[in-house]
Amino acid sequence: MTKHLVSTSKLATPLLAAMVIFSPAVAFSAEGAVGFYLLGSKGPGGAITPPPGVFFSNDVYFYSGDLGGGKALPAGGRLAVGVEGKAVIDVPTVLWVLPEDIAGGHLGLLATVPVGWKETSADVTLAGPRGGTASGNVTDPVFTVGDPVLGGLLGWEAENFHWQTTLLVNVPIGDYQKGEISNIAFHHWGADISGGLTWLDPAIGLDLSGVVGMTFNAENPTTDYRTGNEFHFEWAAVQHFNKVFDAGLVGYYYDQVTGDSGSGARSDFKGRATAIGATIGWNFKAGEVPISARIKYFHEFSVENRAQGDAVFLTISMPLAITKPVNVAAQ
Repeated sequence: MTKHLVSTSKLATPLLAAMVIFSPAVAFSAEGAVGFYLLGSKGPGGAITPPPGVFFSNDVYFYSGDLGGGKALPAGGRLAVGVEGKAVIDVPTVLWVLPEDIAGGHLGLLATVPVGWKETSADVTLAGPRGGTASGNVTDPVFTVGDPVLGGLLGWEAENFHWQTTLLVNVPIGDYQKGEISNIAFHHWGADISGGLTWLDPAIGLDLSGVVGMTFNAENPTTDYRTGNEFHFEWAAVQHFNKVFDAGLVGYYYDQVTGDSGSGARSDFKGRATAIGATIGWNFKAGEVPISARIKYFHEFSVENRAQGDAVFLTISMPLAITKPVNVAAQ
């Protein structure tokens, strides 16, 4: 454990307090064009595990996009055509990294509950998977609580390399309204499994990170709709100019590899999207507490069966408590 805490360079140390961004929220695709895994939540240092302790991260996520082309979107047991959506979601996350050595690495446990505003507009909505009663020019704003997400991670490091596996579970107890085209909660169980690798060279300040994962969804019992399995890949290439400031490029690729199913599904609605953007990070102190701030911007393109738009993350991360290493030689 002592080796784990002291082997990280002075340049990398401020980053460790920030690498707790494992947040669910809104990112259009599948039923309601929404998946519980928040695309773009990983970024620089995406596979670095903080030292033992308790950490807090807060993401404020902004999204604006539209489906376009007269395409239909399943939402709340209805079909919406000509969809435009906006969202502002706050995603607070607490991560506890245990001090024990497990399989040569460290185990972390995390929890988050998203809260926020979402507004979805549609030119036409159709009741039921086969059409039915139609209504036009619908706008559905909502401010509410989403589903909690619980998770765990196991991370390792060796010299400049850091690697990590993560499991997230969506718990369907948030505020969900059938028949509404705006929902933050998903009303179904889901699990996301991912693995990431970060290469951070303190000598030159270069951070190269990549995270690949798969989301598995259970059926929504209210709408009899089951979203297919969703593949995602996120990457970041960032230059640290000093211990305070960094900047670079970020991006993600999303592909729904299996179709939607269930009696509420009219078609498979398999989605695909690519995004690229930029990020700036800033490390500072509030008294003796190290704080990391980051902004990430993504622009989506090559989009199929999803809203195409832009996303912005504003993130603040800090340690709440750091577990001091045990001095074995003194015992």
